[in-house]
Amino acid sequence: MSADVTSTAQDDAAASPGGVSEPADEPGDRPGSRAGGRAHAAAGGGTGGGTGGGTRAAAGGRGVGEAQPYGLPGKPLARGPFLFGLVGGLGVLTAIAIAQMVVASLSTIILVVVAMFLAVGLNPAVEALQRRGLGRRWAISIVFAGVIVAFALFGLAVVPPLSQQVADFVAAVPGYVTELSRHPTLRQLDAEYQILPKLASFVTGTLGPSLASGVVGAGLVVLDGLFTTVTLLVLMLYFLGSLHTIKAYLLKLVPASRRERTGAIAEEILSGIGGYVAGNVLISVIAGVVSWIFLSILGVRYALALALVVALTDLIPLVGATIGAVLVSAVVALQSLPMGLACAIFFVVYQQVENYLIYPRVMKRSVDVTPAVTVIAALFGGALLGIVGALLAIPVAAAISLIIREVVLPRQALS
Repeated sequence: MSADVTSTAQDDAAASPGGVSEPADEPGDRPGSRAGGRAHAAAGGGTGGGTGGGTRAAAGGRGVGEAQPYGLPGKPLARGPFLFGLVGGLGVLTAIAIAQMVVASLSTIILVVVAMFLAVGLNPAVEALQRRGLGRRWAISIVFAGVIVAFALFGLAVVPPLSQQVADFVAAVPGYVTELSRHPTLRQLDAEYQILPKLASFVTGTLGPSLASGVVGAGLVVLDGLFTTVTLLVLMLYFLGSLHTIKAYLLKLVPASRRERTGAIAEEILSGIGGYVAGNVLISVIAGVVSWIFLSILGVRYALALALVVALTDLIPLVGATIGAVLVSAVVALQSLPMGLACAIFFVVYQQVENYLIYPRVMKRSVDVTPAVTVIAALFGGALLGIVGALLAIPVAAAISLIIREVVLPRQALS
C-alpha cells in the first residue's frame, strides 16, 4: 500500500506546473485548497511574464529613441484664440490674393471662355460633317478653314474702304484749307484777329504731335487686336479638337452613381449652346445678306462693308440689330438724306420680320428661355462683361434653367 501512495504523489508532481509537487489534501483541509494553490502559482507566473514584457517594452523604447534622436513628437497645438486668428488671417490673405490674380488675368479668362464657347458652337457643324462620312480631323479642318475665310473676307470688305476714305480725306485737306482762306468772311476775321496764323501754330505745335501719337496708338491697338484674334482662333482649334476628351475627363470627377445622368444633362447643355451659337450666326448672316442686297439696289457706296457691320452687330442680343441699323442709316444719310431715310424704314420693317418670323423658327430647338429671363440675363451679362457677357448670358441662363428643372425641382418634389 505504501508503494501505491508513493506512485500517486509522483504523478501529482509530474502534473503540477513547473514540476513542483503539490501535497495531497489532508483530512480536514477545506475543499478547493489545491485550486487556490494553483491559482497562486499562476499569479506568480503572470508576474514573471509581466516582468519579461516590461523588459521587452523597455528594449523597444530604446529602439524608438534610437530611430528618433530628437525624441517623440509632442501633443498637437491647442486650438486657442491665437491659432484660430492666425488661420483665419491666412485664409483672408489667400482669398485676397486669389481675387487679385483673377482680376489681373480677367482678359485671359474671358479669351479662354469665348474660345470654349465658340468651339462648343462650332461642334454641331463638325458632327454634321462626321455624319457624312468624314473623320473628325478633316471635319475640324474644314470648319476651321471656313472660320478663317470668314475673317479674311471681313478684313477685305472693311479695311480697303476705310483706308480709301482716310486717304481721300488727307488728300482733300489742302483744298479745304485753300477754300477757307479764300472765303471773304474768314479773310475779314483773319485780318482782325489773326486766326490763320494761330490755327497754323496750333496745327504744327499741338495737333501734329497729338495726331502722330494717336496714329501710333491706333497701330498698337490694331496689332493687339490681331494678336488677340490669332490667339482666339488657336484656342478655339485646340478646344474643338479635344472637346470630347475634356468632357470625358470632367465626367470622371462625378461619382459613378451619378455619372450617367450628369453626362446626359451636360450633353443637353452643350447641344443647347451649340444650337444657340449656330442659330445666332445664321440669323446674322441672313441680316447681312438682306442688308447688302438692299444697299446695293439703293446704290449706296461700300454696301458690302455696311452689310458686314449689320451682321456683326446683329450678333449682340436685344440691342445689336438696333445699333447696326442706326449706324448704317447715319452713314448712308451722309451720302444722301433720302437714301438714309429709306434705310431707316427698311431696317424697321426687317427687324419686325426677324423678331417674329426668322428668330422663332431658327431658335426653337436651341434654347428654352422665357423672354423675361432673356432680357434680364442679357442686361446682367452686358453689365458684367460688356458685349462678351451679353453674348454668353442667354446660353448660360438656358443651362441654369435646365439644371434647375432637372436637378433642383425633382429634389424639392421628393422632400
